[in-house]
Amino acid sequence: MLNLHRLFLLHELRRLETMTAVASAHSMSPSAVSQQLSQLERETKVSLFSQVGRRVVLTDAGVQLARRAEEMLSLLETAQAELSLAEGGTGGPLRVASFQTPMIALAPATVTVLAQRSPQLQLEMAQQEVDAAYEGLLAHRYDVILGEDYPGGQQVVRRGTDREALLRDPLLLVLPDTGPWSEVRGLAELAEAPWALDPAEGRTGLWARTYLRGAGIEPRIRFETPDPLLQVHLVRTGHAVAFVPGIIAAEHLGGTRVVRLPGDPHRSLYTAARAGAARHPSLLAFRAALLEAAEELTDATDLERLRP
Repeated sequence: MLNLHRLFLLHELRRLETMTAVASAHSMSPSAVSQQLSQLERETKVSLFSQVGRRVVLTDAGVQLARRAEEMLSLLETAQAELSLAEGGTGGPLRVASFQTPMIALAPATVTVLAQRSPQLQLEMAQQEVDAAYEGLLAHRYDVILGEDYPGGQQVVRRGTDREALLRDPLLLVLPDTGPWSEVRGLAELAEAPWALDPAEGRTGLWARTYLRGAGIEPRIRFETPDPLLQVHLVRTGHAVAFVPGIIAAEHLGGTRVVRLPGDPHRSLYTAARAGAARHPSLLAFRAALLEAAEELTDATDLERLRP
């Protein structure tokens, strides 16, 4: 019988394309990966690899077996989910990766709900940006991730995953309470303002620059940081203006003035899991608790008071 772990490594080689990438993704040495895959080749008695220059590539038989390995892994997760449903309870660890703002705004309430309703579920959360989180999900380091899509950006959907919408989060302008930028009535008045923005290579930073340039503003970026709480603090102390997501507006924007943006832009938050595990009771419990936390936060955030 073929070894499932070796089949998984074959699947990962097809996905990541190099032994080095597989080794890095799974905290193995390239030689250890090579040994495992060579053993798989001996077990199958079929040539699964060929050498092209300095790279190892899959043969047609290797590609086909890697596809079957992906199907087997998904079926195994489906079977495990069905057995857990039949058992009638949630338990064990659930590994979650999320970018920063849901960790700030949603994670505490979600953990509280799960502690009350699914006390045997051991939630383990790690902060990861969306691309890194997806890589961890596909490599089976995480069971579920939180992601985001921005207006005008490419929607991220990975093959073999199950994606579920969480909430639409308004994108807002945050200004100091006092000083020259406190009484701004429109974006045009911020042409010379100092900005605190995310780095340009990230989704948030790309959206912010695109949005401002669409309004005819080339932003003067004085502070570049992916930390929204630091951005807000820079605004609060009068050193910058910034954009903020609505989910942190309820508790973290004291001492600032928050304004709706023209066009009322929103980002979309979602969860993603591997498709085979989509009906696992632990995942269902987490998604339900997260949705409840998001709904409570939305109700508590009085965005109607914000001026356009």
